[in-house]
Amino acid sequence: MLVMKVNKTEDNKKKNSNDQNTSIGREVLDWIIVIVVSAVLAFALDKFIIVNAKIPSASMEPTIMTGDRLIGNRLAYLNEDPQRGDVVIFLYPDNEKEYFIKRVIGLPGETVTVVDGKVYINDSPYPLDESAYLHTVPIGDFGPFKVPEGAYFMMGDNRNNSMDSRFWNQPYVYKDKILGKAWVRYFPNPSRVE
Repeated sequence: MLVMKVNKTEDNKKKNSNDQNTSIGREVLDWIIVIVVSAVLAFALDKFIIVNAKIPSASMEPTIMTGDRLIGNRLAYLNEDPQRGDVVIFLYPDNEKEYFIKRVIGLPGETVTVVDGKVYINDSPYPLDESAYLHTVPIGDFGPFKVPEGAYFMMGDNRNNSMDSRFWNQPYVYKDKILGKAWVRYFPNPSRVE
């Protein structure tokens, strides 16, 4: 009887040990699955739905400040074209490894001229009304720039401190190089970008 009881106790210990090892193994496997699924979802979200950007310079101040972090909507221009005044994230035409963030000023087929810091579209006698986002008095004469079909002319809101279409070797951004429309600032001061 004693031998049978000892064997039964040892069997129970082995079974409990095996159950515990199976339970720990199952939990580790569950965590690995959660981590892999999360990584795949984050990759897909960043590649196809949003674009993440950090602002390295003062070219868009005060709309977007140096050091701000933004999320852009990659789906914004699937069914429509960028509009004048949109803030967009795009591949810099002179080095497509860099992301730039600027405001759309000139649309496809338009002629953009800057006289005394004021923007004129298609030789209009009246300058573009940019009072909603320009907070400094821009200076300088540039252009005319004839925007090709399918392309856009970009300028920063801080015109006197912006490396934009006026200065690039390739001054136009084609629609397929626009990664998304700036949507939300999430650091340091969360808010929508207008």
